[in-house]
Amino acid sequence: MLVNLRLLLKIACVLVLFPAAVFAQGDSTVVKLYQSGAPGFKNRRNEPEKGTNTISNVHNPSITVFLPPKGQATGAAVVICPGGGHVRLVVKSEGYAPAKYFTSMGVAAIVLKYRLGRDTLSPYKIEEHARQDGNRAMRLVREHAAEWAIDPNRIGMMGFSAGGEVVNMVAYDNANPGLKLNDATDKLSSLPNFVIQVYPGPLFVPDKIAKNAPPAFLVVANDDACCSTPIVKLLNAYREAGASVETHLYAKGDHAFNMGYRAKFLGLKSWPQQLSNWFIDNNYFKPQAP
Repeated sequence: MLVNLRLLLKIACVLVLFPAAVFAQGDSTVVKLYQSGAPGFKNRRNEPEKGTNTISNVHNPSITVFLPPKGQATGAAVVICPGGGHVRLVVKSEGYAPAKYFTSMGVAAIVLKYRLGRDTLSPYKIEEHARQDGNRAMRLVREHAAEWAIDPNRIGMMGFSAGGEVVNMVAYDNANPGLKLNDATDKLSSLPNFVIQVYPGPLFVPDKIAKNAPPAFLVVANDDACCSTPIVKLLNAYREAGASVETHLYAKGDHAFNMGYRAKFLGLKSWPQQLSNWFIDNNYFKPQAP
């Protein structure tokens, strides 16, 4: 009880301070998903990305790892998939902002830069290459779990908009055997232990899920013409399967309210508090075993 009280006080402070410090990235480590470049596209691995707040021209996909301060790590981790319509990656507000939120609570945050199937003259396919990158990211985090003080059984995946479509492919169509790279990473499970979907796009939403599907936290605005329907469909699939799900459907807010710091409506401004409560209720902050 004492531990939970301390966590609640810490989370409350985080939410008060969050807007002011939202984009402070702090120390981070970049890890390429594929050591020699993406299979089949190794000749493009040295092409530079374009942009800062939003990124395009991703040919050498990577994860950027943000770890909580030493002594504050809970062992939980979240792989974050920014949106951007598969044209770009909104890394500032849908990658680094949630990373700051998570690390402030003792949760490791891993921001994924996946290949973009709708970028200008892109050679990539969403259902193939973004899927590969999502699966590879989860496997890499598990491979480095001990090094990064992460519990391999408490690694979740979070998606915003198009990033939610990447999460759908990894979490609900996990029969994908990987790239058969025959390395240690490729042999690990890529299935997330829990899922956080923030106005996910309409692609790859499953019609049915298994009862043991990863527990899900879903949030969207009802007036989001693009992405409220995928949330309702996913909610119904969870309910029919009897799987664990929590859903927050706000009346107004449209699309891309991110972590709520720019939202006009009070409910959206505080939606991360509901996520924090969900973490506590599901014991995702449980300290690592010795």
